[in-house]
Amino acid sequence: MKKLMYSSAFYTLLGLLSGLFYREMSKAENFSGYSQLNITHTHLLVLGTIMFLIFMIIEFQLKLTANRQLFNYFFYIFHLGVLITVTMQFINGIAAMKDFNVSPAIAGIAGLGHIMITLAFILFFVLLNKRINAYTGKNV
Repeated sequence: MKKLMYSSAFYTLLGLLSGLFYREMSKAENFSGYSQLNITHTHLLVLGTIMFLIFMIIEFQLKLTANRQLFNYFFYIFHLGVLITVTMQFINGIAAMKDFNVSPAIAGIAGLGHIMITLAFILFFVLLNKRINAYTGKNV
């Protein structure tokens, strides 16, 4: 459970720092338009902080970590997906503020991050189903 709590705290820190970075960079660049930096802190706070708090509540109730291997697959793939996605948002956002052209490969890499998040959610629901079945005594 502490792993989930530390993950939530980690994303809280990243989310707050990314908001600060966006504010300071937009001031320094005298930028008032839209860039992906506008939403980076929201992604970190929602997909990181809030989701890991929710996972922690579910862990408290259903002991998700009882299925260690499946939990670890979910846990690390989710982290990797969020971090890849947000890193690509940072790159796109900074490029927009600096008026640089960005390679289409950046969008492809961001897409891989989204795919990893999707895979992690599938693993999470498989894990959730197994733990609910264990608690209710069903083998479905």
